[in-house]
Amino acid sequence: TGTAKSNMEKAVFIGLMLLGQLERMNGEAMVRDVETARQVTAKILHLIQTQEKSGKEVMSKGSSGMEVILASLENSRDVQTTLNILYILSELLTVGEGRRMGVFVSKGGTGILFQILTSASKELPPSEELMLQLHSLLAKVGPKDRKFGVKARLSGALNITISLIKQNLQNAKLLLPCLQVLRVYSANSVNAISLGKNGVVELMFKIIAPYSKKNTSLLKVALDALGALLKSKTNARRAVDGGHVPALLALYLDWHRNDARHRHMLIRKGLLVCLRNITNIKLGRKAFIEADGMRILYNTSTECLPVRTLDPLINTSSLIMRKCFPKNRLPVPTIKSAFHYQLPHVLPVGPVAQLYSQPPGVDDVVDESDDNEETEAETDTDNEEDEKDHRTLNDDIETDLNKLHPTKSPSRPFEELRVYERFFLELSEDFQVSIFYTGVKQEGSPVSATRHIQSPLLLGDIATRRVGGGGSDCGSEGAEDEGGEGAVLEVPDTALLLPLHDPDLYVEMVKGTRSVPQYAEVAYPDYFGHVAPTFKEPLLERVYGVQRSKIFQDIERLIHPNDILDKVVYDLDIPSCPVIEDSGESLKFNSQFESGNLRKAVQLILWYFFSGMRVGTTYRFNIINCEKSNSQFNYGMQVLMYSVQEAISGRPRWVRMGTDICYYKNHFARSSIAAGGQKGKSYFTLTFSTTFSHKDDVCYFAYHYPYTYSTLKMHLAKLEALRTPHIYLRQDVLCETLGGNSCPLLTITAMPESNSNDHICQFRNRPLIFLSARVHPGETNASWVMKGTLEFLMGTSPLAASLREAYIFKIVPMLNPDGVINGNHRCSLSGEDLNRQWQNPNPELHPTIYHTKSLLQYLAHIQRAPLVFCDYHGHSRKKNVFMYGCSVKETVWQSNISATSSDLHEDLGYRTLPKILSQIAPVFSMASCSFVVERSKEATARVVVWREIGVQRSYTMESTLCGCDQGKYKGLQIGTRELEEMGAQFCVALLRLKRLTGLRNHQHLLDLESDIIGTHSPTTYVMEEDEPSFLEAIDYSAETSNECFHLSLPEFNRHEL
Repeated sequence: TGTAKSNMEKAVFIGLMLLGQLERMNGEAMVRDVETARQVTAKILHLIQTQEKSGKEVMSKGSSGMEVILASLENSRDVQTTLNILYILSELLTVGEGRRMGVFVSKGGTGILFQILTSASKELPPSEELMLQLHSLLAKVGPKDRKFGVKARLSGALNITISLIKQNLQNAKLLLPCLQVLRVYSANSVNAISLGKNGVVELMFKIIAPYSKKNTSLLKVALDALGALLKSKTNARRAVDGGHVPALLALYLDWHRNDARHRHMLIRKGLLVCLRNITNIKLGRKAFIEADGMRILYNTSTECLPVRTLDPLINTSSLIMRKCFPKNRLPVPTIKSAFHYQLPHVLPVGPVAQLYSQPPGVDDVVDESDDNEETEAETDTDNEEDEKDHRTLNDDIETDLNKLHPTKSPSRPFEELRVYERFFLELSEDFQVSIFYTGVKQEGSPVSATRHIQSPLLLGDIATRRVGGGGSDCGSEGAEDEGGEGAVLEVPDTALLLPLHDPDLYVEMVKGTRSVPQYAEVAYPDYFGHVAPTFKEPLLERVYGVQRSKIFQDIERLIHPNDILDKVVYDLDIPSCPVIEDSGESLKFNSQFESGNLRKAVQLILWYFFSGMRVGTTYRFNIINCEKSNSQFNYGMQVLMYSVQEAISGRPRWVRMGTDICYYKNHFARSSIAAGGQKGKSYFTLTFSTTFSHKDDVCYFAYHYPYTYSTLKMHLAKLEALRTPHIYLRQDVLCETLGGNSCPLLTITAMPESNSNDHICQFRNRPLIFLSARVHPGETNASWVMKGTLEFLMGTSPLAASLREAYIFKIVPMLNPDGVINGNHRCSLSGEDLNRQWQNPNPELHPTIYHTKSLLQYLAHIQRAPLVFCDYHGHSRKKNVFMYGCSVKETVWQSNISATSSDLHEDLGYRTLPKILSQIAPVFSMASCSFVVERSKEATARVVVWREIGVQRSYTMESTLCGCDQGKYKGLQIGTRELEEMGAQFCVALLRLKRLTGLRNHQHLLDLESDIIGTHSPTTYVMEEDEPSFLEAIDYSAETSNECFHLSLPEFNRHEL
């Protein structure tokens, strides 16, 4: 060991001596004493090849070895000496590549290589070995030098390499490193355009060849270089114009057929990458379709299915086919609703204004533009990757410090706001007439009860009767069974199971609900009610390859159009008869009831005829006009189904169901108006399959547990009946909606202990809590959480009594009644998202927002701004329940703006409530909370109430539509029981908050809050998505469903089957 160590040290010493000798040979000496230079460089090379330690020493930290070698390389005029130094560099940079390569680049090595390449190219003929070694080294250095493309272009190296390739098409040894360097050149977009102009795209097509066992490495590199070149749309057009799309498909098919043992998958993938990049332009997609590319890739992919290792080929093929799938418009006559509602006036800007300004019959559905086909700038964009790296998710964060300080902006004159005094009678009531004041009854709203209400929907034309309910039979007159005898199906009285449910009361409430379509039917689930199941409903485990198999089925239908039935079975655009009669050959659909929103159903596949719904038959349903880019349907969420037969059997409940569920981009083009001005956007498909348990059942499907406006009215009436003399409950009508429906406003607190001045004073001075929900109609879970809150507040428990004594609650339980009634997902009757109207709501178009904001402005004027404002929402792309709040400090921390300590002065109290919730509510996740203010949310309730009203604890509380990935309910889908529990726990958290904020010693309060919050760093900025885009590995056991229906929803919420 000692001898080996001694030899090593001797070698290092010799190496350093040789380096010193090389360093002393200045430029003239290198040229004058060529032989010495050759000998010294040869000895260094030998030493490095035989003694790795000496190589490390040359490159050791602080060593000038690399500088010496590069200086010698730059000064050398002798080919052999130059080659020796190139061999030395090759050895050094092959081992320990990372740090050594960094030193090489930082010392200007790339530029010296290009300099030598330029000099060597002037020799006639140039040294082949020198060119080979230069390109080999450049191929290694290129990917590590971020300025490589610019240096190559400025030095003239591009043309030198191209010339070498043209001259050495049959010389594989030299051609390979040249192509490797070309691959790196082409990664720079400006270089790619320049190379294309010089005929390199055509040159590459001469190199790639049909199946052969020879020169496969060379072919792989050539395809990589061609793929990089074709990222340029200019070059992609050249390839199309040169007729190379059919050639690429033929080559791919040839390699697919001959590569039986799948040893050359990378070559096959390279061919697909070329096709993928060409089809980024419209001309490329057209050429692909004309060359029968869909059929070729579909068939080859299908043949690859049994081999899991070929997944990359199938994934890329699938991507190409989906991109080239002809863009269609939705199978509806217009993106405008099937129902028309005349607005009092239309605002001058916005999507609604755009839609109204279009000529009749035009709604800009089909976008003929070429997606992403921008003019390519021939400017230096070598740092484009760096720019993308810095273009983070923080782009939306508010950076204007003036907007980040919640100052009460100049509001409306108090004289205008004085009218809202009547909604705050509790602040002036003296209770001298009666100690136990019973509140003000709800103002009646003008409703028409003349319409005949058919309740509920008929089950096979057989009427129904509730057992033990004492009410009358429900159904249409003269309902008879097939034998002509009057038959009545008896169903359980769910009112016994659901304290706040009364079917007869529900029907009465429906009579006062005004819908645009003038619904005259009641849905069974709304009539019977929903009893939450006692069993657990786990998140659905994703079946491997399900998304790909569904996409392939879509492509198969395109390739084999004659197999498609394409039969319309339901269409609201035929108002006289939306349910299309078909002699019982298909399922029947209906959505003409409150909150229903199926617009059209098209049957695509029919394997055999049958009458009505069959047991055991698998039906596949596609909801084809979803708009969000991802969904929890990709991460374990299932749709909900309500079976009338099950309800009749004593199980009236919505249950999670469906298999083979996935959510993916489809080939239906979105209007640029509907997409906020963006062109080339597509809709997304939610697909699921199911079988039915009962023949000729009536089943309802829902996105989430339905909660209608009439249900709210029923629940409020039942809550009114629960009031005790100790509860102060008042129900006012805040305003009337566009559609003529009342927007209820609730006031809940405890009656004063007596009519003494002290008790009246305590009553009036209780802090206010302001709650709202359901501004987005599709977020029905918000109503279930609100139901839990209301039931707790009206409860008889000591906690509920304490809470009422602690606060005055002002609650708007449904901010968007019209949207809920008419089956919208996000909008109101004005066609707008009401939660983006808070900055400047229009009293005619956004009355509920205008008057709710006015209530808050009134409170701010009288110095009674709420302690807490919370708007209940639902979230389609995240799990658990969490909050969004507002913090100057945390917003600044997540952005690059500079701020002084005074700018960042902020009480941490905004974190207290969510922290308490994370401790007591099993579905609540503090980790998902965010307190960052984004520009895109500046017109939402949360931000406006914080900024303009000055409420520090202003929140949006988001409840998952899916389930939980933490806590007690981890791995389970969420149900109404858990949502109502969350609403109750929110109340308990407010009671704990009261105990903290009620402490007189302010320092003690800060200590307590610090204790609750902890001393760790601020929360990470949480964006809307917490799940990755679903890019799955795929299997290929795709069974075709017996039935397939395309369903088009006006705004996805629910429909009846």
